[in-house]
Amino acid sequence: MLALALSVALAFGASVQQPIATFSIVARDPATGELGVAVASRFFAVGSVVPWAKAGVGAVATQSFANTTYGPRGLDLLERGATPAQALAILQRDDGDRDQRQVGIVAADGASITFSGKGCNPWAGGRSGKDYAIQGNILTGEPVVAAMEKAFLASRGTLADRLYASLAAGDAAGGDSRGHQSAALLVVKAKAGYGGFSDRAIDIRVDDHADPFRELKRLLDYAQMNYAWNEGWTAFTEKRFDAALVAQERAARLGPQNGEVLYDLAVIRLAAGKRAEALDALDKALRANPKLATQAKGDKDLAALRGDPAFEKLAR
Repeated sequence: MLALALSVALAFGASVQQPIATFSIVARDPATGELGVAVASRFFAVGSVVPWAKAGVGAVATQSFANTTYGPRGLDLLERGATPAQALAILQRDDGDRDQRQVGIVAADGASITFSGKGCNPWAGGRSGKDYAIQGNILTGEPVVAAMEKAFLASRGTLADRLYASLAAGDAAGGDSRGHQSAALLVVKAKAGYGGFSDRAIDIRVDDHADPFRELKRLLDYAQMNYAWNEGWTAFTEKRFDAALVAQERAARLGPQNGEVLYDLAVIRLAAGKRAEALDALDKALRANPKLATQAKGDKDLAALRGDPAFEKLAR
């Protein structure tokens, strides 16, 4: 039946591509160099389609009847020196369906552009300025993108905080006219991923949820802690102990009950010459997760504590 339906649709010239009714923001933090995208939609797993970013290069949101090649190709063009406007023109040059596309691009220098083709389903449009591009289609109206712009410009905190604030403001102003389903938030920075091997500082998705904004915020709170944790541990492995300590202390403030974060704080404090503070962090880590005592007994990173009565009492 599906094959028959498709053949009939194609015979009558109908499009079978599903429009990605979406509102998104693409942005840069000039202070940190972070680049990111936040997006929400009444569409399954919107995070698998719309957001693209590369540290030191730029970020792209491709939506409406999305051409997903706009993401990697757009980043490649930016990396080769194209401006967002030039990159968009090249992407559209051979795209016969460009009037159905919606795109936001921000480069590493903060230059930006937003585009909404005349074939996008209404309401569709966007706003852009230095360091940001906002766009949406099948929205309840222009107040959605206006609220997103206002929230981004007025908000403070990390880039992830500001991206979420913008997205939530758009939803509060009406958002996708069809309702909720999915949301995603991506932030990149050089060496910010696990072990410093990637640029994925924050990469979270809510693919199908009755309240994707609440769930995205829950994940974001954890992701912000994890971001600092990754930075701390990467700096530790590179023997940059002072930098590691700053990042790991932040991770512990964001996750004061996370035993594993506190355990690594103990390791990093010890490496930074803070023996008493390391024992305090280890005590809190083992209270949060007593099973970590087994790891502590043989951990070479805690070797300097062995023989200390306080350590032996904790790790017994």
